[in-house]
Amino acid sequence: MPKLALYVPLKAKPGRESDIAAFLKSALPLVQDEPGTLTWYAIEEGPGAYAIFDTFDTEEDRQAHLDGKVAAALMENAEDLFAEPPQ
Repeated sequence: MPKLALYVPLKAKPGRESDIAAFLKSALPLVQDEPGTLTWYAIEEGPGAYAIFDTFDTEEDRQAHLDGKVAAALMENAEDLFAEPPQ
């Protein structure tokens, strides 16, 4: 059973909803290449509201994910896509 998780709520800028959905779909293969990320879910919670939820066994695995390609791309595109920076 996973010991650690991340939950990252994401609020879309108006009109960027389809871009966020496409971004999240494109992230799946990158996450699948991370051996320490046990589960990864991209969730549409409501109009303009999204979230990412993922699980890990160790803090090292979680940190590797936070230092990985998806997190880098998320932060690189944050200003254009999101009403608030991802935390």
